[in-house]
Amino acid sequence: MKRLLFLGLLSVTQITVAQIQDAWVFFADKEDVQASIANPISILTQESIDRKTMHGVVIDERDVPVNESYISTIKNQTGITVFAKSKWMNCVYVQGTQNNIENLLGLPFVTDVEYADKDLNLIPDHTPAADKFAIENDQSRVVYNYGDATNQTEMIGIDYVHEQNFTGEDMIVAVMDSGFPNFASNPGFANIISEGRLLGTFDFFSRTTNVTGTGSHGISTSSDIGGFIQDEFVGTAPNASFYLFRTEYGPDENPREEAWWVEALERADSLGVDVVNTSLSYQEYDNSNYSHSYADLDGQTTFAARGANLAFDKGMLLVSSAGNAGNGFGTVATPADAPGVLTVGAVDLNGNYVSFSSRGPTVDGRVKPDVMAKGLDAAVISQNGNVTTSNGTSFSSPIMAGAVTSLWEVRPELRNYQIMQIVRESAHLFHNPTNEMGYGIPNFEDAYNAVITLGLEDEMLDKYFALYPNPVVDVLHISFPEDSNSADLVIYNVLGTKIMETPITRDRNRIDMSSFTSGIYLVTITSGTKRNSYKIVKQ
Repeated sequence: MKRLLFLGLLSVTQITVAQIQDAWVFFADKEDVQASIANPISILTQESIDRKTMHGVVIDERDVPVNESYISTIKNQTGITVFAKSKWMNCVYVQGTQNNIENLLGLPFVTDVEYADKDLNLIPDHTPAADKFAIENDQSRVVYNYGDATNQTEMIGIDYVHEQNFTGEDMIVAVMDSGFPNFASNPGFANIISEGRLLGTFDFFSRTTNVTGTGSHGISTSSDIGGFIQDEFVGTAPNASFYLFRTEYGPDENPREEAWWVEALERADSLGVDVVNTSLSYQEYDNSNYSHSYADLDGQTTFAARGANLAFDKGMLLVSSAGNAGNGFGTVATPADAPGVLTVGAVDLNGNYVSFSSRGPTVDGRVKPDVMAKGLDAAVISQNGNVTTSNGTSFSSPIMAGAVTSLWEVRPELRNYQIMQIVRESAHLFHNPTNEMGYGIPNFEDAYNAVITLGLEDEMLDKYFALYPNPVVDVLHISFPEDSNSADLVIYNVLGTKIMETPITRDRNRIDMSSFTSGIYLVTITSGTKRNSYKIVKQ
């Protein structure tokens, strides 16, 4: 997978700014790394080896030269000029039009592009040494033809997340529904089967692994998450892995379905499931004494709601249909009433509320539904593998569940409540929610940017030195990471001449730069094996 980085570096040259751009182009790997490290004289002089040995410096992949065939390929690309290379960062410095530079991302060995004009960089990244945002480097940028699913995909902006190559890979989704007949032979799920991403099935009614069930509802809902038919249909998390759980018995309505549903949640938790989709709701039962009243739907009372909240506490992210009782009972049923559930209502192709979609608020005054997605004429894959349309919040929910799955892949270390809140805050009615629409239709491009930047400032302070203010007028302050108490600081001018060298500590962490002339300076801070470099502007 590939991404654009966002780092505050300055362009050395800016020629015809509107046309020509400068950028660093980063590569996926190097050639003969292990052999070169094992025989360092092939890549370093003896003097260099001796110095590294004397100073205890490890010879590693950074010492291996940039792959020259990669550089030659870059040089042969239309409109690209290569000016420099860096083996430590495994990149080359190029000039070309923005379009020509963007085209380099199509090369299989190019992972990242970082523009000197930071306004052109799309994705913030503040963790150069961390693996948190590691992305696969052997794929080209994802470009899908969503076919009949285009409207429901672009409406919530999840196509943007897909373009960053986050498509639910390595995430696990459990779908709980009434039946999944012939899932394994359905062409819409051929990739899931061939790639081994159907991890398991279970029917909680029959206590077997056969999840044919009653009806094909589960086929349609699953398709909106993981379905794929080339140039005809793409789900919102097409590369996720799946468990299929039948928890619904079609011929009657009985609270045992709530019990099966909670049992399935418990199994999902034990199996490491990340996201659960429930296109089911419970309110009215065949025995009216079992039916839930509005007063019951406070998010804490029903068995399903209690189970949902426990699942939330266990770290899973539950997505549920609001229900189709907008013209009847009116408000959301359970488990959609639970605070631990991201509840999804239905809109039409223009983003307008559909009258059948169950509304809020809950009896205790909380906003429900949380967000909205397409539920009228939603594209689905049928039991026989054809792309068709269907109506109901049953489909707005999996559209959202897949989107949340792809988003969470960006930073899987984030907690479920953080992802849920980011999705809510990205929605167009967040500051003015309504009973019909909740917080509205999310924008997953905004959510993606929020996920990328969330908490990075605090994390940076924990792991890296920080210099401020920048630009500096008089005194430069240095903030220490949690694992360092002392360091050596060196300041160089742009010609590489050493201007100052001084030890610093947590208590002696200020540098007087009032006598420095205005300009750009390079600062290196070394503490143990940790070495960081910074660019400082003196005003």
